[in-house]
Amino acid sequence: MEQLINFPHRTLRIDSTGLPLEWIDFREAAKLYSVGDVIYTLGDHLYTIKGGVNAKSGLRSEININSIVATRGRSKHFQQKLAKFTPPLSNQTLFKRDDHLCLYCGSQYSKRELTRDHVTPISRGGQDIWQNVVSACKRCNNLKGGKTPEESSMGLLAIPFAPSYAEYILLQGRNILADQMKFLLNHIPKSSPIIERIQSKDKVSTRLKN
Repeated sequence: MEQLINFPHRTLRIDSTGLPLEWIDFREAAKLYSVGDVIYTLGDHLYTIKGGVNAKSGLRSEININSIVATRGRSKHFQQKLAKFTPPLSNQTLFKRDDHLCLYCGSQYSKRELTRDHVTPISRGGQDIWQNVVSACKRCNNLKGGKTPEESSMGLLAIPFAPSYAEYILLQGRNILADQMKFLLNHIPKSSPIIERIQSKDKVSTRLKN
């Protein structure tokens, strides 16, 4: 198991109906397999965890981990609650929602170069909620100051929004594999700005390859 400590890919856990729930590391995945909570798997084989050797058979135990695993539990009531779910707001997830773009100047930055800007400033009655915050570079944030976009003549390039639960799971992912991405995108409306940005990136990538 020590060889997997820095394994870059996580397993996507879903419920029995196929609803994406969370990302889990190899320890959590192995536990689900070992206690029999995995009811079916999807996607590709990720890795094999080798355990101890059986004293009688001389065979070494193995657990094959897939990229997507469905587990027991979760009710229809739980799914109804997720429909009203508002994810916790953090800079890391906000910057990923906005594709690390400053939504004022349109340039892309690292997370260290971005700030959380309140479209309607807190001092003007604005709230610290998804629908009122955007990623902004430090320069644009300073230029805008305590004004609204209209007052500062700095128009927004996109309308801020609260991610759905499936969008939030996607934004939380790191090193998402192709099969995991495809699965998650099937749970997100095609009109989602996140999907539009992913598709736009794919088109650019295809043009560069050709």
